[in-house]
Amino acid sequence: MRPYTSSRRLVTIVTPASWAYLGMFAVPPRGVGRESQFEVIVRTTRRDDLAGLEETMKTPYNVDTQNNCSNCTFRAERQFCNMAAPAVKALDTIKFTAVYPKGSVLFVEGEQPRGVFIVCSGRVKLTTSSSEGKTLIVKIAEAGEVLGLSGTILATAFEVSAETLEPSQINFIRREDFVGFLNAHPEACMHTAQQLSEKYHSAQREIRSLGLSQSTTEKLARLFLDWCSRNGDETPKGTRLKVLLTHEEIAQMIGTTRETITRLLSEFKRRKMIEVKGSSMFVQTAALEALVTI
Repeated sequence: MRPYTSSRRLVTIVTPASWAYLGMFAVPPRGVGRESQFEVIVRTTRRDDLAGLEETMKTPYNVDTQNNCSNCTFRAERQFCNMAAPAVKALDTIKFTAVYPKGSVLFVEGEQPRGVFIVCSGRVKLTTSSSEGKTLIVKIAEAGEVLGLSGTILATAFEVSAETLEPSQINFIRREDFVGFLNAHPEACMHTAQQLSEKYHSAQREIRSLGLSQSTTEKLARLFLDWCSRNGDETPKGTRLKVLLTHEEIAQMIGTTRETITRLLSEFKRRKMIEVKGSSMFVQTAALEALVTI
């Protein structure tokens, strides 16, 4: 553990061997154990004597960290965080900020909830697994989403596992602190209810798509169209998507095999429905919509 201090800043670089010394901060250690070749940058604004340590800083993963929620440039765009100043100030006092590398596990299916995880930047995949080892990706969480809400509020085990898909800033709030925060700030309760409602509607859409689609081709077309509607950029060549998922991960999103996804992508390319250049995919949405019946 290599602490660096100055009059303005405290940064602790944590390696797996030194993680035990940070028990006082209660920051979840799963990402460190899973990605032992990385280091995790941990910043805490929990203690009053660290009130001046909220500068935005670069990390080894090239992630701009927002240590002060009140000064966050993205707060107005985030459903949960866009609250009045008193609530945001209270949120700052109970959160722990950490930057995780790709592949870090935040929590696992069946684990008792320690608290909630706010995705400040990056993306997190939520998965569930069968006893035979088959894995299904139920959601890709984006920046601004709060993970572990249901389990934390109900004090029941997590129903999914959460793993970062890319270097991500995650704010962790312990369960007792989060429940107290909701009791003290009605606005936070409303924003929490909105997130839970959005997750419910998203689950209904996924069930409808997976259950009523007539073929794997239709499921994949629907998945790409959903991505286009949420994150696509219109270009003369079609709707551009940045796809960082592997074929295996795409297969896990629609409940099929990697081999099937590879075959379908080749078919889509042959029929000029998609064009792939590096991590960018250009989608002809009209062609894919013709494959969808629901």
